[in-house]
Amino acid sequence: MILLIFIYGLLIGSFINVCIYRIPRKESIVFPSSHCIYCGTKLKWYDLVPIISYIILKGKCRYCGKRISLLYPFVEFLHALIYIMLYLKFGLSLDLIYYAIIFSLLIIIFFIDLYYMVIPDILVFMILVATIVYKFLLFLIFEKNLNLINSFLGLLVSGLLFILIIFMSKGGMGDGDVILISSLGFILGIKKILLTILLSFIIGAIFSIFMLISNIKGMKDPIPFGPFIILGFIISLIWGDQIINWYINMFLT
Repeated sequence: MILLIFIYGLLIGSFINVCIYRIPRKESIVFPSSHCIYCGTKLKWYDLVPIISYIILKGKCRYCGKRISLLYPFVEFLHALIYIMLYLKFGLSLDLIYYAIIFSLLIIIFFIDLYYMVIPDILVFMILVATIVYKFLLFLIFEKNLNLINSFLGLLVSGLLFILIIFMSKGGMGDGDVILISSLGFILGIKKILLTILLSFIIGAIFSIFMLISNIKGMKDPIPFGPFIILGFIISLIWGDQIINWYINMFLT
């Protein structure tokens, strides 16, 4: 089963690459079909086998010989690994389907914000819609307590906190970050979204210091914050309970 999950993750990861490339350019993710971004040649099915085609073609277009970005196989492999991680955590369940959708959307947001410094509203809207449907199904089919108060608190507190940060930093953070953190707050609830925010600033600070020391970025160069939010969300989702319990036992008892 793990092998099937891995292969499925690779296939979806290939489509994720299309979304990462086309959405910032406001192009259709369906038409035209996959083609070389340099020579425009329509790609055959054997040019699109995740990772394998890249290796066989030695990272070059079969038709024009231009170099293909290493990002493509990296995203495919990363996506497959995340699907396996989710399967090991949730098994074959509604939770697996839901979080697979959420993580696929977050991977698209991660790389679009990283490369283009923008978080498309439509992707965050899709996260919210998927979350509402998921919670509705949990209540309707599995009769689980939704604790919507906790979800709305996570949404409101995280959103207001980031709006305050934007105001105090005079635009040092974008509106897309506010919408993203709010949607993730609706998923996690108040405790874990506060942990996500803390982790995102810690990760962001470490990354920024590294970029400055390496002379890759200057003091005035903008750095996208969305990827740090997403990394904080992943850590909070998977290990949040353990981190919170450790903190309580270490400092509050």
